[in-house]
Amino acid sequence: MTQTTETASVREALLRIRGTVQGVGFRPFVFRIATRLGVRGWVRNDSDGVIVRIKASPDLIDEFSRELARGAPSASFIDGVEEIAGAPDTPPVGDGFEIFESDLSTVGITTAIPADLAICADCQRELLSAGDRRRGYPFINCTQCGPRYAIIESLPYDRSRTTMRAFPMCPACRKEYGDPSSRRYHAEPNACAVCGPSLSLFDSKGLVLATRDDALLRAVSSIANGSIVAVKGVGGFHLFCDATNDAAVSELRRRKHREEKPFAVMFRDVEALRQHADASLAEEALLRSSSAPIVLVRRRAGGNLSAAIAPGNPWLGAILPYTPLHVLLMRALDRPLIATSANLSEEPLCTEEADALRRLEGIADLFLCHDRVIVRPVDDSVLRMDSGGDPVVLRRSRGYAPSPFTLPGEIEGSLLCAGAQMKSTVAIALGNRVVLSPHIGDLGNAATQQAYERSIEMMAQLCGSRIERSACDKHPDYNSTRHAGRSGLPVIAVQHHLAHLLACLLENKQPAQDVLGVVWDGNGYGEDGTAWGGEFLLADKGRVCRFAHLRRFRLAGGDAAARDARRLALALLHECVSSEFGKRAAAFGFSDNELATLAAMLARGINSPLCSSAGRLFDAAGFLLGLGRRNAFEGQLPLAVEAAASLANRDDDPMPFILRASQAGAVWEIDWEPALWQLLEAKAESSSAAFAFHLGLARSIAEVARRAGVGTVALSGGCFQNVLLLDLTRTALQRDGFKVLTHRQLPPGDGSIAAGQALAALWNITTVGNP
Repeated sequence: MTQTTETASVREALLRIRGTVQGVGFRPFVFRIATRLGVRGWVRNDSDGVIVRIKASPDLIDEFSRELARGAPSASFIDGVEEIAGAPDTPPVGDGFEIFESDLSTVGITTAIPADLAICADCQRELLSAGDRRRGYPFINCTQCGPRYAIIESLPYDRSRTTMRAFPMCPACRKEYGDPSSRRYHAEPNACAVCGPSLSLFDSKGLVLATRDDALLRAVSSIANGSIVAVKGVGGFHLFCDATNDAAVSELRRRKHREEKPFAVMFRDVEALRQHADASLAEEALLRSSSAPIVLVRRRAGGNLSAAIAPGNPWLGAILPYTPLHVLLMRALDRPLIATSANLSEEPLCTEEADALRRLEGIADLFLCHDRVIVRPVDDSVLRMDSGGDPVVLRRSRGYAPSPFTLPGEIEGSLLCAGAQMKSTVAIALGNRVVLSPHIGDLGNAATQQAYERSIEMMAQLCGSRIERSACDKHPDYNSTRHAGRSGLPVIAVQHHLAHLLACLLENKQPAQDVLGVVWDGNGYGEDGTAWGGEFLLADKGRVCRFAHLRRFRLAGGDAAARDARRLALALLHECVSSEFGKRAAAFGFSDNELATLAAMLARGINSPLCSSAGRLFDAAGFLLGLGRRNAFEGQLPLAVEAAASLANRDDDPMPFILRASQAGAVWEIDWEPALWQLLEAKAESSSAAFAFHLGLARSIAEVARRAGVGTVALSGGCFQNVLLLDLTRTALQRDGFKVLTHRQLPPGDGSIAAGQALAALWNITTVGNP
């Protein structure tokens, strides 16, 4: 009901709205509600989110608040709406309802930084409409879509604090920008072909070959003829080539030094994807979402995609066009395209033309660029779906980061969470929020280390706070740990697997009480100095202890064992002290000298650290099942074991894993030896054995949970990116009546470590003790 006259019951209310409420069309949304209800007042952005002052009857104020929560823009997320006391200088209510400019008078940015959003349906329709003034304009956007985080220089999110300030709006764009009824009201990247960014095509020497529409047409022609073209997108460059052209895809592999790791493939639309993959409705919905991630879908037999896209891999990393430039490329070519990060293996994304020309020399034939500056590199997010249709985040980046998480309390000061070494992210914790950066990468090379340090500077700048202390991993050789140590600030060291568990608790808003954390990954630095990775952590009454773990074995050659799975199988066999060692090991493909050397290393513990790693156990199983000898990329063999198991009948008996008393600082130990003998006898590439291996592990997890006597089990660590293991484990636990917590917004892998470090600092839980 609309009210237009004031009564004695009319009052004023000042409402604080927190969450992802800037850069998503929230102020125009508030304006439309107020206009419809006849509420007087104003709305503006400030450093804490959005603030609204209204004057109306109490009933109407209540209705206004309900409407805020009910119909908010799809890209927004409301973390809370509360009524607050007004400051003396708060503007008064006028005769109507107004949208004010952002308030910069306060210090300390705690509002959510908006993520970059895929092109919306309205903009795509205009892009392709013959009569629209933005037809064919590759940078069309509105409040529902377009670049955000990648172009922000500081908050609050206004055009003058983005790289779009370099493009003064023409009269037509300025009119839209100032019209509260327009979809482009305060759309900060708003532009058109008259006033906005434009395309240029360069050759490998940096010579401009074409501009604007001609640049796009020549790039399309080059890709169609088998060339590799670097294309500047929202958060960096991608390499595009024809995914149906074997020669082009193979050449891209050769130039990029990427032997076997799969490439992502961009499809024109869902209908085109269906010709090459069996995607579920949930997977299609995720592909079409405003986050527009890469989604792993089951590849369909046949089709004309190059076999070199994902050799021996049943899954396809599919993505749909998420920028107007992508839409135009895909429409013009009308075929699937490789769309992979424009970098050498494990290096960060290229974001600047000069950098791209230097680093991609010899990789890209041509460079399709634009003059909108990228301030912050943002890679594509990668997700897959579990059997229940819920997402499992493999890489949290564009479309998701840096949306914040709410802490269950106020943290002291401002805290840098330095994250891990692999799949690195960083975070800033301030007040009751922790803001994670997009995916950075593995900190094993100088370029990624520099990107890591820039990310810290950028996140601190955006959060508007000087870092006062740091939280880091306990591994002394992680580059992230060393960075925290060099800062000169107070440092809180958090055990790796504890951070995994706490990240899962943070995401699920679960206290550290009556919880068993099952944290399985490749490895992390344990409290006893060994490599942990198959851990059961019991959390209760503010304390966490190591309740159980996988039986330990040695990593023959240290990090070399993570690449050569034969060494892992040899170490498992050696641990069993079997008279059959020599006969069995002879079939592993080592020379006599290699075998003698490795056996001596294992016997004496030379360069062969102890580990309890579930990830390395999966590597060994992959080799013993005949699925490969080495990991050409991280997780290749575990992925192959999952793929083989997914083809099996699900009525196989589980492999035996025996629970016994531990001798290594925990109550229980899961002994894999009985399963090892079955793996040794399994037929090559046996799907039934691979499934039995998964099922045996899942059943052993449930048995440990029963012994722990808890009500809740949290699953974290990179091994739970394996959706078959995740599904079987959850089923086994739920059958026994446990509440099961999993990751849905954070990666199970090391991309979540920084979030867990923040909660560790808040709760002052940093160490895993003995039971």
